[in-house]
Amino acid sequence: MPAYASAIVYMEFHHHYSFLVIKKLAFSTEILYNMSMRQKSCIFLLVLLILISGVFLNAQENEANQYTRRYQNGVLFYQMSRWQEAAIEFRRAQELAVNINEWSQALYWVILSQMAYSDFGSALLDMAELERMAPNSSYARDIVYHRARVYYIQGYFEDALHLFNRYNTSTSDSDKESSDRRAAAFFWMGECLYSMGQFDEAEKFYAWVIGRYPDSSKIEASAYRLDIIKQKKIENELLALLQWSHEETLRTSEEYQRTIRTYEYTLNLYQRRIAELTSAENEFQSGNTEPLSETAGQISSQTAVAVTQPVVIEEPPSAGSTLIERAIQLENNLQNILRERTQISPWGGSR
Repeated sequence: MPAYASAIVYMEFHHHYSFLVIKKLAFSTEILYNMSMRQKSCIFLLVLLILISGVFLNAQENEANQYTRRYQNGVLFYQMSRWQEAAIEFRRAQELAVNINEWSQALYWVILSQMAYSDFGSALLDMAELERMAPNSSYARDIVYHRARVYYIQGYFEDALHLFNRYNTSTSDSDKESSDRRAAAFFWMGECLYSMGQFDEAEKFYAWVIGRYPDSSKIEASAYRLDIIKQKKIENELLALLQWSHEETLRTSEEYQRTIRTYEYTLNLYQRRIAELTSAENEFQSGNTEPLSETAGQISSQTAVAVTQPVVIEEPPSAGSTLIERAIQLENNLQNILRERTQISPWGGSR
């Protein structure tokens, strides 16, 4: 067919189609013209409602898309260890959430991001908000575990211990994820007891993790803690032995010091006695016997006192022994002389 013929056919068809459209519009206009005002108002409201519904559905669909996009961005940043940026994206996703499940999910990851960059104060506030708004969600149950972690990091070991125990009683080993989380909770219970110095109790939890959860990521850490506890027990035993030895050494040293002081006192006493005996012997040899009896009485009384003194000397010096022997010899000599003087007078006659 020639080109001009095709153009003529197209023009005729287009003209016929336009005529039909105009005819339908005229018919619709005639129908509207014949309707009452009330019917026209109802049709107008119906059309307006359809338009608003379409706009709302479109906006809701856009919000859902924005939530997904923000959430995925947050996950990407979290995997890249860009915690603060991840928290921002998860927070925006939380604001765009269209239901409670999306809201809980976004807030849960906000909390994890805050904990990752150590903003524990904000994390605890968001935990309280999540537990208040969605108490029955699975995220609220896991929040108990993370709150216990925060308490442990902040040094509230006893409170953390109770929360870890509460988490373990509320969950079971139903799947791999739950099993790993329970193993981690038991491990952290051991860590709480370890930090409080209750090594025997902590040892039970570490041994429980190793025996019950052999595939857990906490196996190596638990085994390391068990080795540390064994070393601490040995150290404590050695420390107790050292303390006992030190106390025994001090006690022995005190006894030795008392012995030395007693020995020095006895040595000084015998030195004075030697001097007195030497003086008495010189006086006797010079013929002065008047103070001899008095001196002998004093020496005898001092000797009696010295003999009654409990002197225990393990290894006295040789010089001291010589002085003591010298004093005893002089005393014996003086006693013999006194006995002789009672039988012979100073002028050579007997009494």
